[in-house]
Amino acid sequence: MPGTTRDWPEAAFYGHQRVHAFDGLGYRGPPFSWSPMPDQYALSAFDRLEYGRTDRGPLMAEVALTSSHAPWSPVPPLLPWDRVGDGSAYAPYAHDQRAWDTIWTGDPAAIRADYVRSTEYSLETLYDWVSRFGDDRLVVVVLGDHQPAPMVVGQDAGRDVPISVVTRDQAVLDRIAGWGWTPGLRPPPTAPVQPMEDFRDRFLSAFNR
Repeated sequence: MPGTTRDWPEAAFYGHQRVHAFDGLGYRGPPFSWSPMPDQYALSAFDRLEYGRTDRGPLMAEVALTSSHAPWSPVPPLLPWDRVGDGSAYAPYAHDQRAWDTIWTGDPAAIRADYVRSTEYSLETLYDWVSRFGDDRLVVVVLGDHQPAPMVVGQDAGRDVPISVVTRDQAVLDRIAGWGWTPGLRPPPTAPVQPMEDFRDRFLSAFNR
């Protein structure tokens, strides 16, 4: 949870066995506007602290990535994974940051372009991590937790967000074959829409047998 920079007693409600908040991730680099660390570092820390361990059983984890949270400039580059280290390698890329209270005063077209770049970075980072470190048993649910701000998508935009299930395991895909989802990462306009709580229940039911 790289964005958790204060005490979070509510975590007990969710029943997590362990919570790795900002202070426990070992980041020694600069923040990028609101995001305390780049998504690539957060995933590198997840690999080091949990996923890459050889002394564990099956793992279910929630990783809240923050690089696509406003404000969205600057966006760091995707570094070679062996350069990530403690995050200090990001220092040269953290200049010219905009304060939170000024992000909405800029040119709307520039703000939208910044948002697109940050989203591209976040997704590119995640899928690069999956391709490099994922094995045949990995299942990733990629979920947008809320829609962008009205300045980005307009006042009349809907509140739907995309959900993707990424895996090499065909048996996993067979379990959800009846959902009417489309192969690929970009849902078509005809994709089924459901509340998040319905997806949660449906997902758990599909694999609770």
